[in-house]
Amino acid sequence: MPTPRHTFGRLCVAVTAALPVLLAAPAGAAPQQPPPSAAIGGERLGLPGVQVAPMAGAPSLPAGLTGQSWIVSDATSGEVLAASNPHRRLPPASTLKILFADTVLPKFDRNTVHRVADEEIQGIGPGSSLVGIKENLDYRVEDLWRGVFLSSGNDAVHVLAHMNGGVRQTVTEMQARADALQAWDTKVISPDGYDMDGQVSSAYDLSLFARAGLRNADFRMYCATRDAMFPGAIDKNTGQRGSFGIANTDRLLGKYPGLIGVKNGTTTNAGSTFVGAAQRGGRTLLVTVMHPISYQKVYDETAALLDWGFAAADKVQPVGRLVDEIPPAAAEPTGQAGGADGTPVPPPHPPAAAAAPAPPAAAAPAPPAAAGHDGLAIGGWSSVVLVGVALGYAAVVLLRRRSAD
Repeated sequence: MPTPRHTFGRLCVAVTAALPVLLAAPAGAAPQQPPPSAAIGGERLGLPGVQVAPMAGAPSLPAGLTGQSWIVSDATSGEVLAASNPHRRLPPASTLKILFADTVLPKFDRNTVHRVADEEIQGIGPGSSLVGIKENLDYRVEDLWRGVFLSSGNDAVHVLAHMNGGVRQTVTEMQARADALQAWDTKVISPDGYDMDGQVSSAYDLSLFARAGLRNADFRMYCATRDAMFPGAIDKNTGQRGSFGIANTDRLLGKYPGLIGVKNGTTTNAGSTFVGAAQRGGRTLLVTVMHPISYQKVYDETAALLDWGFAAADKVQPVGRLVDEIPPAAAEPTGQAGGADGTPVPPPHPPAAAAAPAPPAAAAPAPPAAAGHDGLAIGGWSSVVLVGVALGYAAVVLLRRRSAD
């Protein structure tokens, strides 16, 4: 029969073996926290005011810029040529539809036909922009996306969100997509960008969304479409379904040379916001401007910054970069759409892995461990305390028995 001393010895051995496991085990309940957004893309992008590093012969930035936040970047390399408060968190208005498209567009074939139920076009915010979708009628997915990109239709967004499992599910997926793109300034509450308390993004994040979106040929096609015919109601007399014309609300499309498009937005809280992409001489630039002093200024300042970017591209040092997407743990759909004949269309720039490496100062840091992950979380410390109590109790019992012998 084992003696008390042997029993105590065995207990010590068991606890000693268990301690490394307890100490190493992460606290499963502790949530992963994103890094400070100011660190994403490089230190200079977290500094206030205008950031630019001109070399000899570089043109001056446009005078009189009023946007509270703006950024000029190269869509291929990700280099940021200049920026002003790019991580400032502001209401994004309908430019958040870029993230919606990044998230949902790859999921449905453009030729899929969907019959709209009445509940799918309910609960849309008052004063929302609408393309004019009617319940109990069939729409092709490509028509719905034209409604999103051209008319900025919140009704089209809600129908596609219901096709995707509902508004709440879509918002959850949009937030996950933003996190995967390292867009830590973005908080998604509505899929359409309608003003909601706490819903914010930044010029930096919107540029990340646009860069990702332009890799999808359908995204690029929709945002570059100037006008289209949209399915209308059924004529009661003839039984034939009519159609009506819709036009892109992007005022630079068709006016600025080489403009690919992307997305504009205007709400009471956001003011005017615009993300524009243009191609010239084999170079694709992205400009995002948020909340200038007037509606027209968002287009004027975007055009001026694009002009500056094309003139200054080889005459400035980058002040940061657009970071790449966090690689998925497993293979996922690429979102690369086919052309009209079904042949895959190449993206507008090479994959992230082929882009030129970023300078060390601009590299995005790995997200820090959540609180408690660098030591023991509450559960881990509780286990250690319980083990200590057990050891102490066993020691007291052993000593009492030895004293009684």
